[in-house]
Amino acid sequence: MEERKNKVFGLLGKNIEYSFSRGYFTEKFEKLDLENHKYVNFDLQNIEEFPSVIEEGGTFLGGINVTIPYKEDVMQYLDKLDKTAKEIGAVNTIKFTKKGNLKGYNSDVVGFEKSIFPFIKKHHKRALILGTGGASKAIAYALKKNNIKFKFVSRNPNGKKEISYQDLTKDVIKKYHIIINSTPVGTSPNVEKSPDIPYQFLTDKHLLYDLIYNPEITTFLSKGKEQGATIKNGYEMLQLQAEESWRIWNEE
Repeated sequence: MEERKNKVFGLLGKNIEYSFSRGYFTEKFEKLDLENHKYVNFDLQNIEEFPSVIEEGGTFLGGINVTIPYKEDVMQYLDKLDKTAKEIGAVNTIKFTKKGNLKGYNSDVVGFEKSIFPFIKKHHKRALILGTGGASKAIAYALKKNNIKFKFVSRNPNGKKEISYQDLTKDVIKKYHIIINSTPVGTSPNVEKSPDIPYQFLTDKHLLYDLIYNPEITTFLSKGKEQGATIKNGYEMLQLQAEESWRIWNEE
């Protein structure tokens, strides 16, 4: 069978007019002289529209990235799941196998792990994950793998692993030295917003990590920095997960 020359890659999401992935891969294809490759946004208001994307794309589709809010919902449409994606319960990369199957992977884990761990110090033994969406699951998986205890912080806590924002007392903040924002709160254009945590209790022992990269320094990170905390945004994680997606799409 002749190798397909034209390949379309894309990002599946909702209200993703601007996307990091489209800019990143468009630039990547230019650098690699892959003139027949293009990257588009599949901006769907409803996940039920997904099968028609696959149908219309046909044999031209080379791979799909998945973003908020479909990292969990898309799984019902896939034929197979990679072991890590299955354990996490969220997918951000879809590969078209040679047999024509759709297989789900999670490259968020690699992106998060490689970008945060250079900042981890001995006292960073516990983490709070703000939010419980698809991205938070990959973060929890990476923390567990590296023996860092964690709790999810949710507006509607459910089960032992979750606490509410009201539960974030001085003692809790003192105990959990890593705080990761996996919610969209504070992203452009609503840059003045930030997760509702007691920033006054943060110290120079804290590490604040925000999955948001636009703006570069969110209000969440800026308030942490004022208290002496180490801060890191999600830009490098996005680059690393994009490269991991590219590797998955191209491996045999």
